[in-house]
Amino acid sequence: MSMPDLSNDPHDPEDDRLHRIRHSLSHVLAQAVQALRPGAKLGFGPPIADGFYYDFILPEPLTEEDFPALEKKMKHIIKQNQPFEREELDRDAALTRIDEMGEPYKREYAEELIEKKGLDGLSFYTNGPFLDMCDGPHVDSTKDLRKAGFKLRSVAGAYWRGDSDNVQMTRIYAWAFPTRVELEAHVKAWKDAQARDHKKLGRELDLFVIDEKVGRGLPLWLPNGTVIRDELEKLAREIEFKAGYQRVSTPHLTRSELYYETGHLPYYTDSMYPLMELKESRASEDGGTEQVVKESYALRPMNCPHHHRVFAARMRSYRDLPLRLAEYGTCYRFEDSGALSGLLRVRGMTMNDAHIYCTEDQARAELHAVMDIYREVYGIFGLDDYQMRFSTWDPEDPKGKQKYIDDPEGWETAQRIVREVLEESGHRIVDGRGEAAFYGPKIDVQFRTVTGREETVSTNQLDFGVAKRLNLVYTGADGEEHHPYIIHRAPLSTHERFVAFLIEHYGGAFPTWLAPVQVRVVTVSDKFAEYGRKLVDALRGQMVRAEMDDGGETMGKKIRTAVTRKIPNILVVGEREMEDGTVTLRRYGQRQQQTMPFAEFQARLIRTITTRAPEFLDAQ
Repeated sequence: MSMPDLSNDPHDPEDDRLHRIRHSLSHVLAQAVQALRPGAKLGFGPPIADGFYYDFILPEPLTEEDFPALEKKMKHIIKQNQPFEREELDRDAALTRIDEMGEPYKREYAEELIEKKGLDGLSFYTNGPFLDMCDGPHVDSTKDLRKAGFKLRSVAGAYWRGDSDNVQMTRIYAWAFPTRVELEAHVKAWKDAQARDHKKLGRELDLFVIDEKVGRGLPLWLPNGTVIRDELEKLAREIEFKAGYQRVSTPHLTRSELYYETGHLPYYTDSMYPLMELKESRASEDGGTEQVVKESYALRPMNCPHHHRVFAARMRSYRDLPLRLAEYGTCYRFEDSGALSGLLRVRGMTMNDAHIYCTEDQARAELHAVMDIYREVYGIFGLDDYQMRFSTWDPEDPKGKQKYIDDPEGWETAQRIVREVLEESGHRIVDGRGEAAFYGPKIDVQFRTVTGREETVSTNQLDFGVAKRLNLVYTGADGEEHHPYIIHRAPLSTHERFVAFLIEHYGGAFPTWLAPVQVRVVTVSDKFAEYGRKLVDALRGQMVRAEMDDGGETMGKKIRTAVTRKIPNILVVGEREMEDGTVTLRRYGQRQQQTMPFAEFQARLIRTITTRAPEFLDAQ
């Protein structure tokens, strides 16, 4: 059965055909698994973006070594020309049928569908001996799958219904496309993406490590990775200073009462680390003693409440606004262990955070200024494949009063402001109805990564409600107190997510300004080591991250090592270079070498770094 049900989503005819192919192949896989592992129980088997998967409870494990046998069985099933036949049964007959099938997980889901959706019956599909509770759609027959290209991809663990309290099932992923040619092209692109995987490159380039003794989801930044963090912070500080931001520094924890005031507690409890309770002994009514909570503290999951207290630290006038407070603040969120993934999903993160406190009349101009920062930042990194998701509230959501501030007029005003700014900015916009923050609409910047994923990299929110909740006020020109609008923005996201994105974007070959090691000097032999060290000293005197490979390996081995480490600039020096005061520059990814006076190289290098140029600049 497809979960979630995609059959009613709008597709063009080609997409609908591909959906049917993938859905039908998932049934063929399930039939093959039950043939090779009799007694296997079924979970869900939906089509997904590049293929399909199916979840099973298996009497005997399956591994990737079993894939050839499974694919052979699938091809055999396809050749049998099994028709896909649909059958509708009323509720009682449907539940009886599922019991006869011996599928307890299908039974659980069927009962939920009947109860929550008020269904009078359920549908089933049969192909050959295989029967599944399913809403479809499917191809007419397995013969329609003969030209399709499919390939089993991987085996993973997956909790039933995505809940870690439930049984863990075996999930088999597969790729599927209308033709083998399209499949082969996709597999090649996937392999290229694997070579750029930030977890793989993070290990190879010594950028970060996740140490189980420190804790899952709590990355340790190694020296090379810390260089990248520092460069990103330097970039943010420069841009924000020019834009009139003021930097603040706030603690990593706070009294838990603050989060009750903001409304994050108790609703955000599951995403927070447990509260730290300070207890003291007091006399109890029975004459003994008891432990009572004196104070409780929380590791902060976001920076906003701290910044709100900075705003509230003194009386504010309309003349103080807009007030732009910025901080690279570290936050902690207790993500489910199954969701953790390298730097993309972590439990400790440092965010390029800022909050702008402004009047309603200033909100449009401030949002435009924030969008300009986004454009500037993305331009520096050469990022242009993105769109803006406009996330709004859904007044028809039955849980609306729990999810959103109950202020329809405030929502309409804030959403109008954001929508107008987005339309004026000229960005591609997609609708995100029902995905707003609880205090206001937001803009999520969606990137298509070089590895083919769509990721939310940055966010921008217009908060019209929290200032009222916390009684944050300023004195207006009329002498009355007013609540400010608050813009939450993070163009450079968190260090963790943005660095993961950049590792994959650059394939680990960072531009010179961002590279952990910007220059490596390689000598032809030890005779030229002194000259090489002089070059390194001169460069480091200009704050260039330069080093010399003075190991005992051959020059060729030293160059290969530097290339493996993806160092952007390799300087080869020998007798001619020492005599002439020159260097021979070998750029990463380029075969052509250039010999030039060291002074020229140094001047070009410094200009390349200070301008954050994507390529090594020519002499002026």
